[in-house]
Amino acid sequence: MPSDARRILVVGSGGAGKSTLARELARQTGLPLVHLDRYFWQPGWVGTPTAQWRSVVADLVAEPAWVMDGNYGGTLDLRIPAADLIVFLDLPRRITIPRVLRRWARWHGRNRPDLAANCPERLDLAFLTWLWRYPSTSRNRLADSIAEHHAGHRVVRLCTPREVRLWLAAVAYSGVPAARP
Repeated sequence: MPSDARRILVVGSGGAGKSTLARELARQTGLPLVHLDRYFWQPGWVGTPTAQWRSVVADLVAEPAWVMDGNYGGTLDLRIPAADLIVFLDLPRRITIPRVLRRWARWHGRNRPDLAANCPERLDLAFLTWLWRYPSTSRNRLADSIAEHHAGHRVVRLCTPREVRLWLAAVAYSGVPAARP
């Protein structure tokens, strides 16, 4: 892996595979894995207050190396400039919504490994609404934040599961590849 990609940020829609990709990147590269959901959510699905959350994220991004997954728009201004590489999973709803439903069925009532203790998997109308609206709302804000804050860092945009698999194969073969033009 090139020494310049020591901080990798993975962002995208719910159900796009952020945590799965981050876990695999960390395994292949040996970089520490940071699931932001594990830090943000306190037991019982209680969110961390904004000021405290920004402080936690500032400490996390100050580390010399990481693979970090999660959107959390209120801290993109801290994370994007700190990243050497941004992987934007830009998959369509027809992929993400079934994945979220399968994840819910698999983990319903139990904790996923990428979440804090006592946060059993759940699915509610607010999350489904956000997921449905993501392509026309949150996706654009995320893309704008990347454009505004990436400061010339590499950005890899992956739009299909096949692109994700091929990109990961390239990482396994020769380290983290450069972004596509």
